[in-house]
Amino acid sequence: MAATASAGAGGIDGKPRTSPKSVKFLFGGLAGMGATVFVQPLDLVKNRMQLSGEGAKTRELSAGLLRQATYTTTRLGIYTVLFERLTGADGTPPGFLLKAVIGMTAGATGAFVGTPAEVALIRMTADGRLPADQRRGYKNVFNALIRITREEGVLTLWRGCIPTMARAVVVNAAQLASYSQSKQFLLDSGYFSDNILCHFCASMISGLVTTAASMPVDIAKTRIQNMRMIDGKPEYKNGLDVLFKVVRYEGFFSLWKGFTPYYARLGPHTVLTFIFLEQMNKAYKRLFLSG
Repeated sequence: MAATASAGAGGIDGKPRTSPKSVKFLFGGLAGMGATVFVQPLDLVKNRMQLSGEGAKTRELSAGLLRQATYTTTRLGIYTVLFERLTGADGTPPGFLLKAVIGMTAGATGAFVGTPAEVALIRMTADGRLPADQRRGYKNVFNALIRITREEGVLTLWRGCIPTMARAVVVNAAQLASYSQSKQFLLDSGYFSDNILCHFCASMISGLVTTAASMPVDIAKTRIQNMRMIDGKPEYKNGLDVLFKVVRYEGFFSLWKGFTPYYARLGPHTVLTFIFLEQMNKAYKRLFLSG
């Protein structure tokens, strides 16, 4: 994982010196935001395909960036800190199951922090598909957050928080653990060194695993966050209700509706995030820890 890339000279406890926790969180957020700049158009396509059973503008980028600034900063920061803390004094990384647990913890925490930006992003993405008289017309992510709070109450910002956290647990357990494990496997094979090619290959493997595992919960999250009240009642009761209705009315494989754009978005986003993160960690090590 990226945590291993930030190792430097030995510290007091025998473990390699690493960057401060604040730098780990900062690099995690910057990596996610940098990747989002490139993949936001694909995220727009994925979200609209997932909402298509219900009946892209540059301002949506602001919501995507805020989501990364909150969600990815938290999840990658927590993962890197826990990964390093649980790494042996001899540099032995945690086992795969422990990596998955670390990923779940980081993902759930990051999802809770990032849910308000996620709600704004989903609504802004879906707005173009609504009839003109039903469009919310948010100007940017901050306008969306203010209006949602004023018009629907502050708790609405955390609508769909449970399925969002469930998705994050699946995504991070799959993405972070599979990336770390794939990278370790590639390095152990003797055919790769710790460079961009290795990071790229490990990221693509991680993206494929994560896409297959997370799409059903992502669809549940997306539809709950975009749902409207019908006759005074919410359209869906919970995430399971979404899944049951999708399977019943749209077919089982609709749970993977938008698979291609989802992977086309998640794959490059995973690649770019980890490459940016690895390179920032290496640069920090070279500039500040090499001595």
